[in-house]
Amino acid sequence: MSDAAGSGGASGTDGWRPRLIALDIDGTLLKWVEGAGTTYEQIAPRVHDAIWRAHGAGAHIVLSSGRSPHGMTRIADLLAMQGHEDEPLWVVASNGAVVFRYLPGGEVDVVHEETFDAGPAVRAILEEQPTARVAIEDRGNGYRVSTPFPEGELHGEMTVTEVEDLVSRPVSRVIVRDPDATADDFVDLGARLGLHGTDYVVGWTAWLDLTPVGVSKASGLEHVCAELGLTAADVLAIGDGRNDIEMLRWAGRGVAMGQAVQPVIDAADAVTDPVDLDGAAVELERWFGA
Repeated sequence: MSDAAGSGGASGTDGWRPRLIALDIDGTLLKWVEGAGTTYEQIAPRVHDAIWRAHGAGAHIVLSSGRSPHGMTRIADLLAMQGHEDEPLWVVASNGAVVFRYLPGGEVDVVHEETFDAGPAVRAILEEQPTARVAIEDRGNGYRVSTPFPEGELHGEMTVTEVEDLVSRPVSRVIVRDPDATADDFVDLGARLGLHGTDYVVGWTAWLDLTPVGVSKASGLEHVCAELGLTAADVLAIGDGRNDIEMLRWAGRGVAMGQAVQPVIDAADAVTDPVDLDGAAVELERWFGA
């Protein structure tokens, strides 16, 4: 692991130790399937143990992902972190648009949700990228989609729905996907359209997440910190994707995974090993031992 040049903030303060650990899922806790836009649904033993050591030392563990709540509770179950009556597991889902507590027995208690009118942005994108597929989260079930997504990319059932029906009411997040395009194509598309009224982030492939303006993993984590009486300075955040940039900049210590693209690395205070080498565990062991 190497610290990035110019890192500062709480991570440079003597005696600092993270009180809240915000963990991305895909590419941070879960390893990527080579050549695919999916990850293996398993957590390496070293990573699992490092998270539990941090938890045992009193740090709050928060899962923070672009995944829907349904896709995130599966990972909490892999960690056996459903929360307890006196300390539920906090989860930031849908790139910050949904914040919930995961309670014993698998209950999801949504405490904050941001929604927006996605219609104008979706129509503008489809005018430029008519072969793109659109998905809207259908909480508790899966997704409503204009066309089925490639196998393994969405978690839960897919219900085919007309695009105008998909955007007929406010939503918390929209996914736009085109298997025949590239991530660079979507970076150019987002810049060209401006996507007024929404924030957007491009994934590893031609995958575009649309959320309300001002909503990100960082804004979701701010809600959690407020509930716990903490601030950004108390947070260690680890991630690998473009949707982690705001979170890494906001946190007291932001750490990019070794395989992250350069804009993510530039936003971080430090870079750890790649996910294939258990980089999240390497960073956690720095603070909580091995």
